[in-house]
Amino acid sequence: MQTVDIRSLLKDHSLFKEEAFINGNWIQSKNTFLVNNPATDEMIANVANLGTQDAELAITAAEKALPAWRSKLAKERAQIMRKWFDLILENTQDLAKLMTLEQGKPLAEAAGEVVYGTSFVEWFAEEAKRVEGSILGITWSDKRLMVVKQPIDVCVTITPWNFPIAMITRKIAPALTAGCTIVIQPAELTPLSALALAELAKRAGIPDGVINIVTADANQSIAIGKTLCASPTVRHLSFTGSTEVGRILMEQCTPTVKKLALELGGHAPFIVFEDADIDAAVSGAMESKFRNSGQTCVCANRFYVHKKVQDVFVEKFAKALSVIKVGDGIQTGITQGPLIETAALKKVKKHVADALGKGATLVSGGKRTVECKNFYEPTILANVNSEMLITYEETFGPGAPIIPVESDEEVIKLANNSQFGLASYFLSRDIGRVWKVAEALEYGMVGVNTGLISNEVAPFGGIKQAGLGRDGSVYGMDE
Repeated sequence: MQTVDIRSLLKDHSLFKEEAFINGNWIQSKNTFLVNNPATDEMIANVANLGTQDAELAITAAEKALPAWRSKLAKERAQIMRKWFDLILENTQDLAKLMTLEQGKPLAEAAGEVVYGTSFVEWFAEEAKRVEGSILGITWSDKRLMVVKQPIDVCVTITPWNFPIAMITRKIAPALTAGCTIVIQPAELTPLSALALAELAKRAGIPDGVINIVTADANQSIAIGKTLCASPTVRHLSFTGSTEVGRILMEQCTPTVKKLALELGGHAPFIVFEDADIDAAVSGAMESKFRNSGQTCVCANRFYVHKKVQDVFVEKFAKALSVIKVGDGIQTGITQGPLIETAALKKVKKHVADALGKGATLVSGGKRTVECKNFYEPTILANVNSEMLITYEETFGPGAPIIPVESDEEVIKLANNSQFGLASYFLSRDIGRVWKVAEALEYGMVGVNTGLISNEVAPFGGIKQAGLGRDGSVYGMDE
């Protein structure tokens, strides 16, 4: 295993951090864990592997920083957050390189995520000045009722590896602008982006203890997670990840009755009706399915296509894949990077093999590509049915199963037949059908005639076993 000198690739060498960040200090540890580049399997960092005592220190730091931070005027917090926003944007290219090296997505896509991530910082900094209560209408003549919104106090967030900057800014920004302090536990696979954000936050003037980042490997993360959930000081926990882990965190938070915001599993349907603009459907499918190598919670997992347009859609969809160039994201011209680790590749291979074994037709892709073990071709499968794993297990990879349908009633029933209810998509030019289907789909988010629905002004979250609460928008501030 080779070692990459990341500092040599950055304009600002100080953005590369291997220490954790607690109370404004960079914390070393005698124990460390390795971070590898999923495109090359080379070691790129040796990061501090903290324990439960460190987690307690982070909670204490956040608690001590809380009174001064929450007492600042909203305008003061907004001004500091705006400085953080500016610094993140100024360092977009370095942050993108860090992200590509630890997560794998192509540089252009990583830079796009930096911009997307900063949009939450900017939006919530502006929204901080607009948090308002209300005077309620009452039936008493001698009393008045007033509602005042106040910060919930110390927050915790546990973030995933697939969007190592956007997932963090989307959770930190509303908490800080509301007057809360926070402890972040980033994913073991992608801690470098989080630590670089902390460095920029410190430069922006965010006081010590307001942001704390506790880094740990998979084993230590379990123990740290228990500590964070058990602490009575922590009032709010936000988590993005699997439904299985979300259930565990809910249970662990029960004794202290924390407020929870959980964005959990997804299995998004993508519906193409017979009256859809097929070119727009293909464009939306490309956006939704193959962004981040299919490793997004809201990416399309099941493609329900009306039989009347199935052949033309599949033909155009397959041709569109020719623009995708798979490889190491740090190289010029690459549009799809690797899967995050070997386990992810095995799951994609398992789903494709299961579908083919049960009668699906391979239209495109279907195998590993290039030399590194973590790359997989963008894949389209036709003649898929609901007996195949890929139609009900979250693949989290570049596989697109096409399922033929004939009626609105049939496709709505199939689309809703999932324990998950995060995102969904459909394309139609019939305004009556648009309203009917949009309201019938049992999902927290419905994209109509688009494959891209995430932005800072819209509430992001699901229903059923896809989670609780919302990120982004005024609803994210209310959390």
